[in-house]
Amino acid sequence: MIVTILTTVIGLTMIVLAVRTNSRFRQEQKLPMQWMLSRSRPLSNTVIWSAPRILALSLIPALAIVVLALFAIGSMILTPRPGQEGMVIPSLIFIGGIFLGAQILHLRLIEKTLHGAE
Repeated sequence: MIVTILTTVIGLTMIVLAVRTNSRFRQEQKLPMQWMLSRSRPLSNTVIWSAPRILALSLIPALAIVVLALFAIGSMILTPRPGQEGMVIPSLIFIGGIFLGAQILHLRLIEKTLHGAE
């Protein structure tokens, strides 16, 4: 039960972040999706791939929701090994945190690229 609740909270948080960002960048047709690391140029100036706004903002949340839903289903139907029963919730929080961190980083890089914000 707690796994389902945590999965839902993480998924909804990611959706809310994407919707709020969509309203901020409504005037943009495409948003950056991938940057190239370079020693001579700042990261925000080296965009190598862009995507339509809706795709760019929904890709990470969609991937996270699929992975977290599979995690929740697995936690309900699979039996953990002896001694690993208490690792389900910390693992879920870790995986959800990685997805949230990746989405926040992506949104900040978009903001920095488009508006030069620090």
